[in-house]
Amino acid sequence: MRVRLEDVARAAGVSPKTVSRVLNDEANVRGPTRERVLAAMAAMDYRPHPSARSLASNRSFLVAMLYDNPSSNYLTEIQAGVLDACDLHHYSMMVRPLLSEAEDFLERVGTLISHHRPDGLILTPPITDHPALPALLREQGVPYASVSPKQRDGAIGVGMDERLAAREMVNHLIALGHRRIAHVIGHPAHGASGWRLAGYSDALAAAGLPFDPALVIEGEFSFGSGVAAARRLFSLARRPTAVFAANDDMAAGVIWAAGEHGLSVPRDVSVCGFDDTPISRQIWPAITTIRQPSREMGRIAALQLLDVMRGRGQGRMVEVPFALQLRESTGPLPTAAPEAG
Repeated sequence: MRVRLEDVARAAGVSPKTVSRVLNDEANVRGPTRERVLAAMAAMDYRPHPSARSLASNRSFLVAMLYDNPSSNYLTEIQAGVLDACDLHHYSMMVRPLLSEAEDFLERVGTLISHHRPDGLILTPPITDHPALPALLREQGVPYASVSPKQRDGAIGVGMDERLAAREMVNHLIALGHRRIAHVIGHPAHGASGWRLAGYSDALAAAGLPFDPALVIEGEFSFGSGVAAARRLFSLARRPTAVFAANDDMAAGVIWAAGEHGLSVPRDVSVCGFDDTPISRQIWPAITTIRQPSREMGRIAALQLLDVMRGRGQGRMVEVPFALQLRESTGPLPTAAPEAG
Protein backbone atom coordinates (compact mmCIF):
# COMPACT_ATOMS: atom_id res chain seq x y z
CA MET A 1 0.00 0.00 0.00
CA ARG A 2 1.08 3.57 -0.61
CA VAL A 3 2.74 5.19 2.39
CA ARG A 4 0.73 8.18 3.55
CA LEU A 5 1.87 11.38 5.19
CA GLU A 6 0.05 10.30 8.36
CA ASP A 7 2.11 7.10 8.42
CA VAL A 8 5.33 9.13 8.35
CA ALA A 9 4.03 11.39 11.12
CA ARG A 10 3.20 8.38 13.29
CA ALA A 11 6.62 6.81 12.72
CA ALA A 12 8.45 10.06 13.50
CA GLY A 13 6.28 10.88 16.53
CA VAL A 14 5.14 14.24 15.16
CA SER A 15 1.97 15.77 13.74
CA PRO A 16 1.04 15.51 10.06
CA LYS A 17 1.38 19.32 9.91
CA THR A 18 5.04 19.03 10.97
CA VAL A 19 5.69 16.48 8.22
CA SER A 20 4.09 18.88 5.75
CA ARG A 21 6.35 21.70 6.95
CA VAL A 22 9.42 19.50 6.49
CA LEU A 23 8.25 18.55 2.99
CA ASN A 24 7.85 22.22 2.13
CA ASP A 25 11.27 23.01 3.62
CA GLU A 26 9.76 25.64 5.91
CA ALA A 27 12.07 27.35 8.38
CA ASN A 28 9.98 26.89 11.55
CA VAL A 29 10.95 23.26 12.26
CA ARG A 30 13.72 22.45 14.76
CA GLY A 31 16.77 20.63 13.45
CA PRO A 32 16.38 17.36 15.40
CA THR A 33 12.69 17.15 14.49
CA ARG A 34 13.47 17.75 10.81
CA GLU A 35 16.13 15.02 10.85
CA ARG A 36 13.72 12.57 12.52
CA VAL A 37 11.05 13.22 9.89
CA LEU A 38 13.51 12.92 7.02
CA ALA A 39 14.82 9.64 8.43
CA ALA A 40 11.26 8.27 8.66
CA MET A 41 10.56 9.32 5.06
CA ALA A 42 13.71 7.56 3.86
CA ALA A 43 13.04 4.39 5.86
CA MET A 44 9.46 4.16 4.59
CA ASP A 45 10.33 5.26 1.02
CA TYR A 46 7.69 7.97 1.28
CA ARG A 47 6.99 9.88 -1.90
CA PRO A 48 4.53 12.77 -1.60
CA HIS A 49 1.89 13.14 -4.27
CA PRO A 50 2.57 16.45 -6.07
CA SER A 51 -1.10 17.40 -6.43
CA ALA A 52 -1.86 16.71 -2.79
CA ARG A 53 1.19 18.67 -1.72
CA SER A 54 0.10 21.68 -3.78
CA LEU A 55 -3.49 21.50 -2.57
CA ALA A 56 -2.47 21.31 1.09
CA SER A 57 -0.15 24.32 0.89
CA ASN A 58 -1.94 26.42 -1.76
CA ARG A 59 1.35 26.49 -3.70
CA SER A 60 2.27 25.03 -7.09
CA PHE A 61 5.91 24.16 -6.26
CA LEU A 62 6.69 25.27 -9.79
CA VAL A 63 9.40 27.68 -10.98
CA ALA A 64 9.09 29.10 -14.51
CA MET A 65 12.14 30.24 -16.49
CA LEU A 66 11.39 32.79 -19.22
CA TYR A 67 13.77 33.33 -22.14
CA ASP A 68 14.16 35.20 -25.42
CA ASN A 69 17.66 34.32 -26.60
CA PRO A 70 18.89 32.63 -29.80
CA SER A 71 21.93 31.03 -28.10
CA SER A 72 20.85 27.49 -27.28
CA ASN A 73 24.24 26.75 -25.70
CA TYR A 74 23.85 29.56 -23.15
CA LEU A 75 20.23 28.72 -22.41
CA THR A 76 20.96 25.03 -21.90
CA GLU A 77 23.58 25.88 -19.29
CA ILE A 78 21.33 28.36 -17.42
CA GLN A 79 18.42 25.91 -17.54
CA ALA A 80 20.54 23.08 -16.14
CA GLY A 81 21.57 25.25 -13.19
CA VAL A 82 17.99 26.28 -12.42
CA LEU A 83 16.94 22.63 -12.56
CA ASP A 84 19.75 21.66 -10.16
CA ALA A 85 18.38 24.07 -7.54
CA CYS A 86 14.75 23.08 -8.13
CA ASP A 87 15.54 19.37 -7.79
CA LEU A 88 17.40 20.03 -4.56
CA HIS A 89 14.31 21.60 -3.00
CA HIS A 90 11.68 19.37 -4.66
CA TYR A 91 10.30 21.99 -7.05
CA SER A 92 9.24 21.40 -10.63
CA MET A 93 10.47 23.63 -13.44
CA MET A 94 8.99 24.86 -16.69
CA VAL A 95 10.79 26.72 -19.48
CA ARG A 96 8.87 29.15 -21.66
CA PRO A 97 10.10 31.15 -24.70
CA LEU A 98 8.58 34.60 -25.09
CA LEU A 99 9.34 37.48 -27.45
CA SER A 100 10.18 40.37 -25.15
CA GLU A 101 9.64 42.93 -27.94
CA ALA A 102 6.20 41.59 -28.89
CA GLU A 103 3.23 43.89 -28.29
CA ASP A 104 1.43 41.19 -26.31
CA PHE A 105 4.45 40.21 -24.19
CA LEU A 106 2.97 41.34 -20.86
CA GLU A 107 -0.36 39.73 -21.72
CA ARG A 108 1.40 36.43 -22.39
CA VAL A 109 3.26 36.60 -19.08
CA GLY A 110 -0.03 37.28 -17.29
CA THR A 111 -1.65 34.31 -19.03
CA LEU A 112 1.23 32.05 -18.03
CA ILE A 113 0.87 33.12 -14.40
CA SER A 114 -2.90 32.59 -14.33
CA HIS A 115 -2.79 29.22 -16.11
CA HIS A 116 0.22 27.61 -14.43
CA ARG A 117 0.39 29.49 -11.11
CA PRO A 118 4.20 29.39 -10.75
CA ASP A 119 5.48 30.22 -7.28
CA GLY A 120 8.25 32.29 -8.85
CA LEU A 121 9.99 33.25 -12.10
CA ILE A 122 13.58 33.17 -13.33
CA LEU A 123 14.14 35.97 -15.86
CA THR A 124 16.96 35.72 -18.40
CA PRO A 125 18.25 38.50 -20.69
CA PRO A 126 16.75 40.41 -22.43
CA ILE A 127 13.49 39.63 -20.59
CA THR A 128 15.25 40.47 -17.35
CA ASP A 129 15.45 44.11 -18.51
CA HIS A 130 11.88 44.58 -19.78
CA PRO A 131 10.86 47.96 -18.29
CA ALA A 132 7.22 47.13 -17.54
CA LEU A 133 7.59 43.55 -16.33
CA PRO A 134 8.56 44.24 -12.67
CA ALA A 135 5.37 46.24 -12.08
CA LEU A 136 3.24 43.40 -13.49
CA LEU A 137 4.94 40.81 -11.30
CA ARG A 138 4.53 42.98 -8.19
CA GLU A 139 0.86 43.41 -9.02
CA GLN A 140 0.47 39.66 -9.42
CA GLY A 141 2.45 38.98 -6.24
CA VAL A 142 4.93 36.72 -8.04
CA PRO A 143 8.57 36.87 -6.84
CA TYR A 144 11.34 36.67 -9.41
CA ALA A 145 15.10 36.45 -9.74
CA SER A 146 17.13 37.93 -12.61
CA VAL A 147 20.14 36.64 -14.52
CA SER A 148 22.54 39.45 -15.52
CA PRO A 149 20.12 42.40 -15.25
CA LYS A 150 21.25 45.88 -16.30
CA GLN A 151 19.94 47.44 -13.08
CA ARG A 152 21.16 45.53 -10.05
CA ASP A 153 20.26 47.87 -7.19
CA GLY A 154 17.51 46.22 -5.20
CA ALA A 155 17.37 43.22 -7.55
CA ILE A 156 17.89 39.59 -6.58
CA GLY A 157 19.66 37.05 -8.74
CA VAL A 158 23.13 36.79 -10.21
CA GLY A 159 25.52 38.75 -12.40
CA MET A 160 29.15 39.12 -13.45
CA ASP A 161 31.46 42.06 -14.23
CA GLU A 162 31.17 41.58 -17.98
CA ARG A 163 32.71 44.95 -18.81
CA LEU A 164 35.94 44.07 -16.99
CA ALA A 165 35.94 40.59 -18.50
CA ALA A 166 35.64 41.99 -22.03
CA ARG A 167 38.43 44.47 -21.32
CA GLU A 168 40.72 41.62 -20.24
CA MET A 169 39.91 39.67 -23.38
CA VAL A 170 40.82 42.59 -25.65
CA ASN A 171 43.94 43.21 -23.55
CA HIS A 172 44.95 39.63 -24.37
CA LEU A 173 44.69 40.40 -28.09
CA ILE A 174 46.66 43.63 -27.68
CA ALA A 175 49.38 41.75 -25.78
CA LEU A 176 49.66 39.40 -28.77
CA GLY A 177 50.49 42.41 -30.95
CA HIS A 178 47.09 43.02 -32.55
CA ARG A 179 46.09 46.62 -33.17
CA ARG A 180 43.29 46.31 -35.72
CA ILE A 181 40.77 44.51 -33.53
CA ALA A 182 37.12 44.13 -34.53
CA HIS A 183 34.13 43.53 -32.29
CA VAL A 184 30.88 41.72 -33.12
CA ILE A 185 28.23 43.11 -30.75
CA GLY A 186 25.35 41.07 -29.39
CA HIS A 187 21.66 41.93 -29.64
CA PRO A 188 21.16 45.60 -28.66
CA ALA A 189 18.37 44.74 -26.18
CA HIS A 190 20.76 42.70 -24.03
CA GLY A 191 22.64 44.36 -21.20
CA ALA A 192 25.56 42.06 -22.00
CA SER A 193 25.97 43.71 -25.41
CA GLY A 194 26.54 47.14 -23.87
CA TRP A 195 28.89 45.87 -21.17
CA ARG A 196 31.05 43.90 -23.61
CA LEU A 197 31.21 46.80 -26.07
CA ALA A 198 32.23 49.11 -23.20
CA GLY A 199 34.98 46.70 -22.15
CA TYR A 200 36.24 46.54 -25.75
CA SER A 201 36.32 50.35 -25.89
CA ASP A 202 38.04 50.58 -22.49
CA ALA A 203 40.88 48.32 -23.62
CA LEU A 204 41.43 50.23 -26.86
CA ALA A 205 41.47 53.57 -25.05
CA ALA A 206 43.90 52.32 -22.39
CA ALA A 207 46.27 51.12 -25.14
CA GLY A 208 45.99 54.38 -27.08
CA LEU A 209 44.23 52.69 -30.02
CA PRO A 210 41.49 54.47 -31.98
CA PHE A 211 37.90 53.28 -31.94
CA ASP A 212 37.04 52.53 -35.59
CA PRO A 213 33.26 52.22 -36.19
CA ALA A 214 33.95 50.19 -39.34
CA LEU A 215 35.33 47.42 -37.11
CA VAL A 216 32.23 47.21 -34.89
CA ILE A 217 29.40 45.14 -36.38
CA GLU A 218 26.09 44.35 -34.72
CA GLY A 219 25.10 40.68 -34.34
CA GLU A 220 22.30 38.85 -32.56
CA PHE A 221 24.18 36.32 -30.38
CA SER A 222 23.57 33.64 -33.06
CA PHE A 223 25.96 31.62 -35.23
CA GLY A 224 24.43 33.05 -38.42
CA SER A 225 24.85 36.65 -37.29
CA GLY A 226 28.52 35.90 -36.55
CA VAL A 227 28.97 34.62 -40.10
CA ALA A 228 27.26 37.70 -41.57
CA ALA A 229 29.30 40.11 -39.46
CA ALA A 230 32.58 38.39 -40.32
CA ARG A 231 31.83 38.50 -44.04
CA ARG A 232 31.58 42.28 -43.79
CA LEU A 233 34.77 42.54 -41.73
CA PHE A 234 36.83 40.27 -44.00
CA SER A 235 35.70 42.23 -47.06
CA LEU A 236 37.25 45.47 -45.77
CA ALA A 237 40.27 46.83 -47.66
CA ARG A 238 42.16 46.64 -44.36
CA ARG A 239 40.57 43.70 -42.62
CA PRO A 240 41.05 43.14 -38.87
CA THR A 241 43.74 40.79 -37.62
CA ALA A 242 41.65 39.85 -34.59
CA VAL A 243 37.91 39.61 -33.89
CA PHE A 244 36.33 39.68 -30.45
CA ALA A 245 32.78 38.30 -30.70
CA ALA A 246 30.36 39.00 -27.85
CA ASN A 247 29.54 35.30 -27.42
CA ASP A 248 30.84 31.89 -28.46
CA ASP A 249 28.09 31.20 -31.01
CA MET A 250 29.07 34.30 -32.96
CA ALA A 251 32.78 33.51 -32.56
CA ALA A 252 32.12 30.09 -34.12
CA GLY A 253 30.38 31.88 -36.99
CA VAL A 254 33.42 34.14 -37.44
CA ILE A 255 35.70 31.10 -37.65
CA TRP A 256 33.38 29.55 -40.28
CA ALA A 257 33.46 32.75 -42.33
CA ALA A 258 37.27 32.93 -42.02
CA GLY A 259 37.50 29.53 -43.72
CA GLU A 260 35.10 30.72 -46.40
CA HIS A 261 37.50 33.62 -47.10
CA GLY A 262 40.57 31.38 -47.16
CA LEU A 263 41.85 32.65 -43.82
CA SER A 264 43.45 30.36 -41.28
CA VAL A 265 42.67 30.80 -37.56
CA PRO A 266 44.80 31.93 -35.78
CA ARG A 267 47.59 32.19 -38.38
CA ASP A 268 45.81 34.88 -40.41
CA VAL A 269 43.22 36.11 -37.92
CA SER A 270 42.67 35.54 -34.22
CA VAL A 271 39.12 34.97 -32.97
CA CYS A 272 37.77 34.99 -29.42
CA GLY A 273 34.36 34.79 -27.81
CA PHE A 274 32.57 35.04 -24.50
CA ASP A 275 30.69 32.61 -22.18
CA ASP A 276 32.72 29.37 -22.48
CA THR A 277 29.69 27.42 -23.67
CA PRO A 278 30.20 23.87 -25.04
CA ILE A 279 30.56 25.04 -28.66
CA SER A 280 33.80 26.83 -27.70
CA ARG A 281 35.36 23.43 -27.00
CA GLN A 282 33.61 21.44 -29.70
CA ILE A 283 34.97 23.15 -32.83
CA TRP A 284 38.51 23.52 -34.15
CA PRO A 285 40.37 25.56 -33.37
CA ALA A 286 38.94 25.65 -29.86
CA ILE A 287 37.84 29.18 -29.00
CA THR A 288 39.65 31.48 -26.60
CA THR A 289 36.85 32.86 -24.46
CA ILE A 290 35.74 34.25 -21.12
CA ARG A 291 34.37 31.61 -18.80
CA GLN A 292 31.02 32.83 -17.54
CA PRO A 293 29.81 30.08 -15.18
CA SER A 294 26.36 29.97 -16.78
CA ARG A 295 25.15 26.77 -15.11
CA GLU A 296 26.24 28.04 -11.70
CA MET A 297 24.57 31.37 -12.44
CA GLY A 298 21.29 29.61 -13.15
CA ARG A 299 21.62 27.63 -9.93
CA ILE A 300 22.41 30.74 -7.84
CA ALA A 301 19.51 32.73 -9.30
CA ALA A 302 17.12 29.88 -8.53
CA LEU A 303 18.46 29.49 -4.99
CA GLN A 304 17.97 33.20 -4.32
CA LEU A 305 14.40 32.92 -5.59
CA LEU A 306 13.71 29.79 -3.55
CA ASP A 307 14.93 31.54 -0.39
CA VAL A 308 12.40 34.31 -0.96
CA MET A 309 9.59 31.91 -1.81
CA ARG A 310 10.22 29.80 1.29
CA GLY A 311 10.50 32.80 3.61
CA ARG A 312 14.19 32.23 4.30
CA GLY A 313 15.44 35.70 3.42
CA GLN A 314 15.02 38.69 1.13
CA GLY A 315 17.41 37.41 -1.54
CA ARG A 316 20.34 39.37 -2.95
CA MET A 317 22.32 40.01 -6.10
CA VAL A 318 25.29 37.64 -6.22
CA GLU A 319 28.35 38.48 -8.35
CA VAL A 320 30.28 35.53 -9.75
CA PRO A 321 33.92 35.58 -10.96
CA PHE A 322 35.05 35.16 -14.56
CA ALA A 323 38.16 33.53 -16.01
CA LEU A 324 40.05 33.94 -19.28
CA GLN A 325 40.24 30.61 -21.16
CA LEU A 326 43.19 30.67 -23.55
CA ARG A 327 42.83 28.22 -26.42
CA GLU A 328 43.96 27.69 -29.99
CA SER A 329 41.88 30.36 -31.78
CA THR A 330 44.14 33.26 -30.79
CA GLY A 331 47.78 33.81 -31.65
CA PRO A 332 50.42 36.47 -32.35
CA LEU A 333 49.93 39.22 -34.92
CA PRO A 334 50.77 37.80 -38.39
CA THR A 335 54.03 39.14 -39.76
CA ALA A 336 52.32 39.91 -43.06
CA ALA A 337 49.25 41.50 -41.47
CA PRO A 338 47.40 44.23 -43.42
CA GLU A 339 48.34 46.76 -40.75
CA ALA A 340 52.03 45.91 -40.73
CA GLY A 341 54.44 48.67 -41.71
